Amino acid sequence: MSEIIYDRYTEAVAAWRRDPEGWWARAAEGISWDRPWERVFDPERGAYGQWYAGGQLNTAYNCLDRHVEAGRGSQAALIWDSPLAGRQVRFTYSELRDRVARLAGALAGLGVGHGDRVVIYMPMVPEAAIAMLACARLGAVHSVVFGGFGAPELASRIADAAPKVVISASCGLEPGRIVAYKPLLDAAIALSPHKPDACLILQRPALRAEFVAGRDHDFEAVEAAAAPHAPVPIPATDPLYILFTSGTTGRPKGIVRDAGGHAVALMQSMRMIYGVDAGDVFWAASDVGWVVGHSYIVYAPLLAGCTTIMYEGKPVGTPDAGAFWRVAAEHRVRVLFTAPTAIRAIKQQDPDAAQMRRYDMSRLEALFLAGERCDPPTAIWAAEQLGKPVVDHWWQTETGWPITAGFRGFGLTAPKPGAGGRPSPGYDVQALDDSGQVLPRGQSGNLAIRLPLPPGCAPTLWQNEEGFRTAYLADFPGWYRTGDAGVIDADGDVWVMGRTDDIINVAGHRLSTGAMEEVLAAHQDVAECAVVGAKDALKGQTPLGLVVLKTGVNRPPEDITAELVALVRERIGPVAAFKEARIVPRLPKTRSGKILRASIRRLADGEPPNPPPTIDDPAALDEVRAAIADRLPGTDRGA
Repeated sequence: MSEIIYDRYTEAVAAWRRDPEGWWARAAEGISWDRPWERVFDPERGAYGQWYAGGQLNTAYNCLDRHVEAGRGSQAALIWDSPLAGRQVRFTYSELRDRVARLAGALAGLGVGHGDRVVIYMPMVPEAAIAMLACARLGAVHSVVFGGFGAPELASRIADAAPKVVISASCGLEPGRIVAYKPLLDAAIALSPHKPDACLILQRPALRAEFVAGRDHDFEAVEAAAAPHAPVPIPATDPLYILFTSGTTGRPKGIVRDAGGHAVALMQSMRMIYGVDAGDVFWAASDVGWVVGHSYIVYAPLLAGCTTIMYEGKPVGTPDAGAFWRVAAEHRVRVLFTAPTAIRAIKQQDPDAAQMRRYDMSRLEALFLAGERCDPPTAIWAAEQLGKPVVDHWWQTETGWPITAGFRGFGLTAPKPGAGGRPSPGYDVQALDDSGQVLPRGQSGNLAIRLPLPPGCAPTLWQNEEGFRTAYLADFPGWYRTGDAGVIDADGDVWVMGRTDDIINVAGHRLSTGAMEEVLAAHQDVAECAVVGAKDALKGQTPLGLVVLKTGVNRPPEDITAELVALVRERIGPVAAFKEARIVPRLPKTRSGKILRASIRRLADGEPPNPPPTIDDPAALDEVRAAIADRLPGTDRGA
């Protein structure tokens, strides 16, 4: 790679370091402001300071109206593609603006205004995005709850957000089944101490819902009857949304996103990181219930004037392992962003990429991966089959946009397989030892970001600033603790090796389970894997590997596991003490595709697994339990 290409990234980082406020002031020029900020950054506000204090804007106006006013009203803004419903719908910028304005008017008629909360509990339908943008148009605070949550989880979020209105749907669609949402919503409202004033229900043809008289209203009818509502300017430091994540205390953590910094950071990221601009088609294959869906299905593409794809389907099974490639080809997607687990699922079902070759992938320029670290074999497979750069990048719900990446806007496109790329301008990322001292390059430690965090990152938790300080700022004063462990190499690339809980201590040696997973994933028969540290009376912890085999592998299991043990010993060394690999039909995961390593670790230690409510299929934990039954505490393992 030429020095000129490196210089474009280096110069951007140097310019930010020389004058952080000037850099972010220039970035903010890409946003339309109703009132300019008084201070780019005010260090006296909030837990670590706030961005664009004194400024006012409206995010929905920036996503929709300004593009229409610029003459691009006929351009496609949102394409809904649902193999589960057998439908596709296109919305131009004008059409989407008009629907958002009418729904905003309907919400205003129900008493929703600036600062009020609205909970959105919907499947992957365009009305979910319309609801989010309608709240933003009013200056109301939306809180999207993932549609797969059950009644207790939804109830806790209703109780915490205290919404005036809940917006939901009659049902969601899954392969082979219909999920009734309305009974879950009714049960959640019954459980919650807070009761919303009204509910808007989208009636889907697959299953219609019964309404509660006086409380429930038909989404489409109310929207159609409403007058359009104009955008409401709000302070840049006010919340745009709350996104609840599962907390360890049982109370969900409400990640707050402030309006001004969010708009600036996401707008900046589209060109700088993903290398796309107005008119390009961008597809984040995620769900609006997760941060990726908030940032890169709804807000960032529309802020940038792109066409965004909303997909109601799966990477495999709707109908086959070519589903993603069909969507990318049919809608002329320029950049695709998904989770490594989706690519692993496709690779397992179609290892030779025969399904991919059915489609014209010439328009696709890059594949971005995030959600958990992508094992190098999966990244290499995807790059070889696509013939395009595969960019693993690292970020969190709390940050809202990438901490590290490859930067297509600067020419840096493909990080080293296994690395998360280099820090985005705005993030000073370092590896710290347990006392908070910066470690030299090449040494593994606690990955942390020097304060202040850049625009777009969470300034606090909903009604819990002390909890924010305790969870993220207290361990290393002056730093944001990411909770991830990793290393920064001599080139400045950041290698995220897993959560700090996934660094295990084997006889006094700190070892990365991520490094062991990398070795296991390199085996020719392995589709995906997980390594956890299990309790050991002698060594403290020893690693336990679980592997899922590729479709069609028929070799004796004992041969494969022996090869895996030998492979780890060869590549990492005897210090890893890796002696156990077990084959399982599948790995337990959340619905967003993250492997439940903590639950697996608790199972291996003989404790209740306590899976989160987002677990995709509880039966997968039973399969793991069966696979490791002979090593559980209290089991006679013979010597």
